[in-house]
Amino acid sequence: MINRSHLMTLLLQEEKRFRQDHPRSLELYERACRHLPGGVPMHWMVRWAGSFPVFVEHGKGAHFTCVDGHEYLDLCLGDTGAMTGHSPEATVRAVAEQAERGFTFMLPNENALWLAEELSRRFGLPYWQFSLSATDANRFAIRLARHLTGRPKILVFNGCYHGSVDETFISLSDQGAVSRSGNIGPPVDPVLTSRVVEFNDLPALEQALAHRDVACVLAEPVMTNVGIIHPDPGYHEVLRRLTREHGSLLILDETHTICAGPGGYTGEHGLEPDMLTLGKPIGGGVPVGVYGFTAELAERMQSGIARDECDTGGIGGTLAGNALSLAAARATLEQVLTRELYQRTIPLAESFAAGIQTVIDHHNLGWIVKQLGCRVEYWFRPTPPRNGGEALAAVDADLDRFMHLFALNRGILMTPFHNMALIAPNTRQADIDRHTQVFRQAVEALLAVAPA
Repeated sequence: MINRSHLMTLLLQEEKRFRQDHPRSLELYERACRHLPGGVPMHWMVRWAGSFPVFVEHGKGAHFTCVDGHEYLDLCLGDTGAMTGHSPEATVRAVAEQAERGFTFMLPNENALWLAEELSRRFGLPYWQFSLSATDANRFAIRLARHLTGRPKILVFNGCYHGSVDETFISLSDQGAVSRSGNIGPPVDPVLTSRVVEFNDLPALEQALAHRDVACVLAEPVMTNVGIIHPDPGYHEVLRRLTREHGSLLILDETHTICAGPGGYTGEHGLEPDMLTLGKPIGGGVPVGVYGFTAELAERMQSGIARDECDTGGIGGTLAGNALSLAAARATLEQVLTRELYQRTIPLAESFAAGIQTVIDHHNLGWIVKQLGCRVEYWFRPTPPRNGGEALAAVDADLDRFMHLFALNRGILMTPFHNMALIAPNTRQADIDRHTQVFRQAVEALLAVAPA
């Protein structure tokens, strides 16, 4: 339905407006390009819809203000790292208090015990260890799986993302499994380390596991990196049965899917993984990651790793489990990421989805809206994708960029990698209504000329 020539004209107009409205960010960006590749401290930050990133002055709750003085409703929230809202008061207090008492000791404190007990209650796994990110948690869990099973390979799903874990950068093509496009300097071709199948394809999963060389299946319980892709009814029951039958461990990555509830999708649906990983949101923005495992695996781990070699096994790090991260995580789980938070944010997400659906219905667009807890997205296709391949085929980069830039120019920040919004506890109904209004304006601008 979209006139492509008109779309490109609109994009140029929005780009011009963006540059005019952000002179200070542009100045800082040009200065940054002399010392920071791409003008950013981490290269993902080039993915924003404008020709340069907005530089942030300060943020609180569901909003932030840029150096040009514009306030934004933040629906990206640090790509889930600030799911609790920016600088939640309980976390800020805990960090300040711990800073006075010391940042890191490479020794445990009582917060480590409290967190392990709380994570056990939420996710059903009795034993836990800490890292600085979900990426590290996934790396450590994979290494443990290989060690405990004696198997060389892992299995992931096409279109997945589990941080910068080398083995997960594999995808499906017409020629079969290949190193994922954009994979930079892999130390080993992931085709040699990994198997990959489509999500929701149980025959392909069973065939891949039948080789009996897969140490673990690493999966989000609901795919989110390539968009929200829900499991088919009964999928997780069969996934669990097949991994057990073929001797592969099941690792569930809840870093994004904790948006489903305080115990993530695992807690809400009673899943039974062998291991579970989780990262950025549980520290309220302070770097932290965790990985949990069953009592059986804990016993095998303790008996199979020599005490005098524990620091050279490729698992852990001197800052993992540091006092500052633990204090932030305890305050966040105890006082912010509570059941009450979800009782507020999930209804707001439902309202967000309903607002988008109203616009889609009014204009008879062939688009859909999907939701997972307090996470919502819209797709430029009429039916939900069932796997990563279908989702990737539906990507419309120009239309994505227009919708994002249109929103950004009107004070709303979406997640840059897809059309996804995350609702913070400080988000207001007025914020939701504002997004619906801006979304409607974007659609009306797109449809202002006859379709090509």
